[in-house]
Amino acid sequence: MINIFKITLRGSMLAIVGAFLLSSVTTTPARAEVKEVRLAQQFGIGYLPLQMMREYKLIEKAAKKLGLGDIKVTWARFSGGAAMNDALLSGNVDFASGGVGPLLTIWDKSKGNLNVKGVAALNAMPLYLNTNNPKVKTLKDFTANDKIALPSVKVSVQARTLQMAAEQAFGPGKYDVLDKWTVSMKHPDGVAALLSGKSGITAHFTSPPFMYQELRDPKVHKVISSYDVLGGPSTFNAVWARAVFRNDNPKMYKAVVNALKKSMEMINADKNAAAKVYIKQTHSKLSLKFIEKIVSDPEISFTITPRNTMKYAKFMYKVGALNTKAKSWKDYFFPEIYGLSGS
Repeated sequence: MINIFKITLRGSMLAIVGAFLLSSVTTTPARAEVKEVRLAQQFGIGYLPLQMMREYKLIEKAAKKLGLGDIKVTWARFSGGAAMNDALLSGNVDFASGGVGPLLTIWDKSKGNLNVKGVAALNAMPLYLNTNNPKVKTLKDFTANDKIALPSVKVSVQARTLQMAAEQAFGPGKYDVLDKWTVSMKHPDGVAALLSGKSGITAHFTSPPFMYQELRDPKVHKVISSYDVLGGPSTFNAVWARAVFRNDNPKMYKAVVNALKKSMEMINADKNAAAKVYIKQTHSKLSLKFIEKIVSDPEISFTITPRNTMKYAKFMYKVGALNTKAKSWKDYFFPEIYGLSGS
């Protein structure tokens, strides 16, 4: 009897301890999500969806709907994709944005570690290589006397597009023949340098509205468009983030995605209002009519669907800029947009 009692008592105590431990595990509150989200953008109309999000506090509104209450949204601005990626990897921003080239670069370098991937596209829009040199009609006309400005030498989406175009013009393996004449420069500085005619910059590979500003000068003409190189409309800008942020803050991540979708709807519903937001957010001196014309350009669309990004991925892998060969655009974007007809 005594032995049976001891066994029964011991069993009861173990059951109680087990129940307590199970209770402590199941009732431990989940880790709270962040109350501040930090986003970064660059220069140009390609970032209009982010500017709309900031102007109308779309992230804050989306977060409230998801039960996150009042949150803080902090915005930063960078001049190129390389600096943007450094800030993301160091944890100084939660969402970065830029061209497809920098997105693919950080996806490849962070694979198996921070696992950075794209959140969504921001647009599909062309990039123009403009020049003030009347002798330059094609890429083959550039000489050592020319200097080509672009956001970041060798790594920006303009730099990668120029390499793709160079290989098409000069032949297989000759993708980097123009690299030695490229110069890293912010978009606004590139415009000023090209239009001055005194800086040594004779060409500028840039984006809206800067390329259209340059073409208003009769001394400037277009050499190539990225759409010519890629065979049609393609994503210029995208947003990307670290997997750890998405995993630890699912509601905040969803709030950003929902805000992006809402910004696209607003831009496409009222181009005039969107143009006003661009001017206000960037303190632009350009006319409303000029900006509205760009936003309404049939070559430009604001969409979260990635377009023609795999052409960049394949090219960058071929030339050794990526160690990882992407099988699909879904390899470097998070699942929330897999239902879209991306490419």
